[in-house]
Amino acid sequence: MADSEQSVTIPAAISSESLGAPIVHRTVIRPSRGWVALNLGELWAYRELLFFLTWRDIKVRYKQTVLGALWAVLQPVLTMAVFSVFFGRLAKMPSDGIPYPIFALSGLLPWQLFAYALAQSSNSIVANKNLVSKVYFPRLIVPLASVLSGLVDFAIAFAVLLAVMLYYGIIPGLALVAIPFAILLAVVTALAVGLWLSALNVKYRDVQYTIPFLSQFWMFVTPIAYPTSLIPERFRVLYGLNPMSGVVECFRWALFGHRSASLFLIALSSIVVIVAFVGGLAYFRKVEKTFADLA
Repeated sequence: MADSEQSVTIPAAISSESLGAPIVHRTVIRPSRGWVALNLGELWAYRELLFFLTWRDIKVRYKQTVLGALWAVLQPVLTMAVFSVFFGRLAKMPSDGIPYPIFALSGLLPWQLFAYALAQSSNSIVANKNLVSKVYFPRLIVPLASVLSGLVDFAIAFAVLLAVMLYYGIIPGLALVAIPFAILLAVVTALAVGLWLSALNVKYRDVQYTIPFLSQFWMFVTPIAYPTSLIPERFRVLYGLNPMSGVVECFRWALFGHRSASLFLIALSSIVVIVAFVGGLAYFRKVEKTFADLA
């Protein structure tokens, strides 16, 4: 059945011979209208499918692995160790008065959430082509499930970050209440990019081959291993166009207060994230009717 969005259930015509028989209903699938007809009620109706796909992605990720969910801790911690040696000790990179291992780990956590979502969501529609081409459901659920599955790893690694902060004697202040906003900003950023890439990858399959390079390049233009205080003032606006800059800065501000964050950068990047997210939704809704034919 072709991809479409709105369904209306109507009673079938009843002949004279069928009087007294149970009424039979037919479901008529109609194409969605407009680019941004989100139909959030339909997403809520399919919430169990969203949970199932998210849980499936989590289980598949660690299926037949020896360490299991421990990889969620090892990946950021080992990367933190490498950054601490090469950037912290050898390159003497400043960290705005924060111990460099914590500085690096606080940037790696939101980044790895984004990088995982970037890799998984970009190929989500193609990877689920059998499901997309045979069963109707809101296609937005597929990239959304890929993004949400990364939150489990993030939660585990975040607990480790808090433990490391306590080890260094750093206790978060009242700004910690902004952590949910920082996490939401990271998720929306990942979903915004994922919507664009997942839709483009259906038509242009070489998109998936650019992801590793894009992810590596993007990491080094994001203030993970270095503070934004190193960026000249005249380049701050340009630097703020990178949405992950604001995500990392917002995360550090929530953990450390005013010491390591640029509120201007957070605000600018948040605007970019909103624009990218709305544009991604519009483009995804426009082309999703072709997914069943092209996936």
